[in-house]
Amino acid sequence: NVGKSTLLNALLEQKLSITSRKPQTTRHQLLGIKTTQGDQILYVDTPGIHVAGKRAINRYMNRNALSVIRDVDVVIFVLDRKNWNEDDQLVEDAIQGTKAHLIIG
Repeated sequence: NVGKSTLLNALLEQKLSITSRKPQTTRHQLLGIKTTQGDQILYVDTPGIHVAGKRAINRYMNRNALSVIRDVDVVIFVLDRKNWNEDDQLVEDAIQGTKAHLIIG
């Protein structure tokens, strides 16, 4: 749990996404839209990746989160910089070969 939903809420300047200390609180994609003078940014909050999750719901959430990467212009990759792990590597590998620009936070 690294704060993706908290970041989304801050970027949107409103509480759209539920936040919790519990991993995988976000179970489905959430779309947030920020409109400024002449511009519109669409943010997608996804479930976190958990490779070790063996249940069907974990596999579903992983597929859901990874599928979004193919369709976006920018990925804001939020991670625990002190603990690079297999989940982070899976996301990095998924980003390779896409058109998405990468921002690491």
